Amino acid sequence: MNEEYGSDFISITDEDGKEYELEVLAELEYEGSKYLALVPAEDNCEEDLEVSILKAVDENGEEILVTIDDDDELEAVYGALMDLIYEDEDTEEADEN
Repeated sequence: MNEEYGSDFISITDEDGKEYELEVLAELEYEGSKYLALVPAEDNCEEDLEVSILKAVDENGEEILVTIDDDDELEAVYGALMDLIYEDEDTEEADEN
């Protein structure tokens, strides 16, 4: 997959040449690898978000995003991302008070 980074949005092209606009919810370094939690950019409903988690890997000096095929890895990264997201929400709420 090819990707172009914006501020909080990313445009990726899949293996079939189809392009997707995604919003970056969170970025995580976990066990030496970088992961991104992404949702469709046009998805305005905050409930029932379809979250995709992709792994950033180096391929020929270029960072590309790939799916996570290992269920144990995906589950561990998902848990770490949820901890990160809820930690950020708790910090924002504390700052407001």
